[in-house]
Amino acid sequence: MLDVLLAQQPQQIATPQIDYAAILPVLIILGAACVSVLFEAFLPKHMRWPGQVVLSLFAIAAAGVSLVIYLTGAPAAGLTTLKGSISVDKPALFLWGTLLALSIGAVLLIADRSVEPGGAFVAQAAIRPGTFQDRAQAGSTGMQTEVFPLTLFALGGMMTFCAANDLLTMFIALEVLSLPLYLMCGLARRRRLLSQEAAVKYFLLGAFSSAFFLYGLALLYGYANSVKLADIANAAAGTDRSDTLLFAGLGLLVVGLLFKGSVGPFHTWTPDVYQGAPTPVTAFMAACTKVAAFGGILRVLTVGFESTSWEWRGVLWAVAIISMVIGAVLGLTQTDVKRMIAYSSIAHAGFLLVGSIAMTEQGLSGTLFYLLSYGFTTLAAFGVISLVRDSSGEATHLSAWAGLAKRSPVLAGVFTFLLLALAGIPLTSGFVGKFAVFSAALSDGMAPLVVVALVASAVAAFFYLRVVVLMYFSEPAADGPTVSVPGAFTTAAITLGVLVTLLLGVVPAFALNWAGGGGFAF
Repeated sequence: MLDVLLAQQPQQIATPQIDYAAILPVLIILGAACVSVLFEAFLPKHMRWPGQVVLSLFAIAAAGVSLVIYLTGAPAAGLTTLKGSISVDKPALFLWGTLLALSIGAVLLIADRSVEPGGAFVAQAAIRPGTFQDRAQAGSTGMQTEVFPLTLFALGGMMTFCAANDLLTMFIALEVLSLPLYLMCGLARRRRLLSQEAAVKYFLLGAFSSAFFLYGLALLYGYANSVKLADIANAAAGTDRSDTLLFAGLGLLVVGLLFKGSVGPFHTWTPDVYQGAPTPVTAFMAACTKVAAFGGILRVLTVGFESTSWEWRGVLWAVAIISMVIGAVLGLTQTDVKRMIAYSSIAHAGFLLVGSIAMTEQGLSGTLFYLLSYGFTTLAAFGVISLVRDSSGEATHLSAWAGLAKRSPVLAGVFTFLLLALAGIPLTSGFVGKFAVFSAALSDGMAPLVVVALVASAVAAFFYLRVVVLMYFSEPAADGPTVSVPGAFTTAAITLGVLVTLLLGVVPAFALNWAGGGGFAF
């Protein structure tokens, strides 16, 4: 027996081919995140903030340049690399570009230290809320600069998540993007208890959603004997075995994805976390996490389950309707601006889901464009929210916004424009995004769903216009909040969001053409 074993030739293990040029943007972001951790360990305390800001912005810019260079010679059909675990195709490249552009504005908001002296983040995260040390740190100029490596790790996870070609890679990317966000939500300088409560809620509910995702992954592996989306699609299209594992796994998997996208009824974390987290982190989550989540939803549904769409499409119709109704109706009852935008995001998640289940090239391009336009509008809106302040910090109650146009006409005008974009008024990116998504749904025979979406849009427009009326047609209180003069970083982030919202509303052709440049590679 030993002679037989010795006579056998050792089996050669094939080294997977890696296209480094294709995945270079992700490698740059994750590499910069590791260097950022070293900055925290070795840089003197007074050099950490400038060092982290420069490193973060430089890494995002370098990743963007490498993406543009790769686009000039990228194969039209896309490619897969890392043994098929990552798919670098036109949708993935569009989502990477969107995430990098949005993250520039998010990092600028995170880095600002002029609106809130010392920045929006606590000086020492381990300080207990309500103590003497906590009250002292609120007036200090220190800042928990670990937020920068956490941001870069989350961004790298998002980029990997929306390009993952198998469910195991997607799950790992989901955890890489989620864990930093759980920590970042609890780092607010003011209202520490509310911030920590938001972090705990997000962590607990996020753990449940990850468990759903992982259980669904296990069931799908049991069905297809593979975690690759293409293998699952082949098994679903060419087998006579029972579909119980297939649809049970798909249901659990989709629950985890819908949670990340703030789609109702899996939205319960969204209002509390949006309200309690530091506003720059809320802007980062509202813009970038939704892009990554719907990028993953589009890839899973299109690549893995397109052949079984007849079975699951009706369920997602119902989910989209529930999300739109919850966001539009409950948004009417909110008295806090951040919670109002949170319910707005739930309604917009329903609109995005309408485009995602269209399963056509027009639906794919419309959804990608919607993600781009919604991200910049939301980022700028939260930047504006951070400027209205009172003695306790941000004044987010609606009563504090009464007569804002008399105190700061420019700020009120900017916020009005952003609210009108969220409502989908013409000459804004919101109108073009909704038109693209609803047109795709109509072309795919989903007219009843589009009617519900239009009604929900009309209802949601009321709570946007309510804020506009409050700002322009109410008298400001004598002891009302003040409008802080934005620093250079916040000004740049808001300006970027407003300009993109306007340009995509007036000349959207370039972005629409890029979004519709091709399908998924697998």
